[in-house]
Amino acid sequence: MLKGRKYRIYPDKSQKDLLNKHINNCRFIYNLSLETKISAYLGNKFIYSSFDLIKQLPELKKEFIWLKETNSQSLQQSIINMDIAYKRFYSGSGFPKFKSKKHKQSFQIPQRIKIQDNKLIIPNFKEGIKIILHRPINGIIKNVTITLTSSGKYYASILIEDNKILPNKSKIDKNNTIGIDLGLKSFVVTSKSDIYLYNEFLRKAQLKLKFLQSKYSKYKGKNTKQKIAILHEKVMNQRKDFLHKLSTKLISENQTICLENLGIKNMIKNHNLALSITDVSWGTFINMLEYKANWYGKNIIKIDKFAPSSKTCSNCGIINNNLTLNDRKWRCNCGSLHERDINAAINIKNFGLNIKLSTEHRQKIKKSCLQ
Repeated sequence: MLKGRKYRIYPDKSQKDLLNKHINNCRFIYNLSLETKISAYLGNKFIYSSFDLIKQLPELKKEFIWLKETNSQSLQQSIINMDIAYKRFYSGSGFPKFKSKKHKQSFQIPQRIKIQDNKLIIPNFKEGIKIILHRPINGIIKNVTITLTSSGKYYASILIEDNKILPNKSKIDKNNTIGIDLGLKSFVVTSKSDIYLYNEFLRKAQLKLKFLQSKYSKYKGKNTKQKIAILHEKVMNQRKDFLHKLSTKLISENQTICLENLGIKNMIKNHNLALSITDVSWGTFINMLEYKANWYGKNIIKIDKFAPSSKTCSNCGIINNNLTLNDRKWRCNCGSLHERDINAAINIKNFGLNIKLSTEHRQKIKKSCLQ
């Protein structure tokens, strides 16, 4: 099983200079190889493979001598990463973009990596870079990605193979299943009537952020720019900490989790809700639930985003088409009084279980027909 671990590293001044050269050179090679690939295709419909582009590196080093200061494997990996992004375009992903100095700054080391005496040893850094191992590394190191944040901090993201096999999915049992309804006012509401509120980290930082941005727009100070970056990083860390703790809690306490397949990209187009939706990071939370479910053999069931989870009475099944967004409580004709979000979570659980049971039934019929 592959797992990622992120550690803070503390390079000295000379190591920082060399790390920055690696980042800049790898970005240069990525952009140049992408430009070459696009030009070749537009010119004569020729498609360069990653191997073709890697073969050109020795000649490039003669033309751009400063490339020799960078580990060759990292330069090659930049080309491979570009080629992977290019191929994903044909699978429905967006077209790869040229890397900018303003965005994420990183480079990858695919091999020859060691950690010894609390130091990260990689090619061209034989003396090692100080690393804070806040958790042990149990397994084989496959690769390392060095990242420079906008606040000036360096991190090493280490991919580890722990030789563990993913556990089999647990049997779906109604008693160990919950439905969760994701929202803005209440971040998660479960079918067990548990409510988890979101702390609105970005909104709470908005006032200070606006002040710093206004100050930077007037004076363009480097110190102010760094303060903005540090504040953004703090908000991101607070958000990740909250999402990790809640996703781990839900996965550890339940065998199956049912949730809606949200169309987040379309929802963000609503300018009145865009900031709130971005702040709560539903997509990141769902991604955490999915990979943690795989780690621990739990089940994730997604229902259709158009399923009437809020408008359906969880007691009798009647759909209340007159329900509006402002109605937080409503009473059904059968006499049941519903809290909107709790009722939605119960319906999501019921819809999810029905989907799974019907799918399993179809599979059994298919097997019996084949026999």
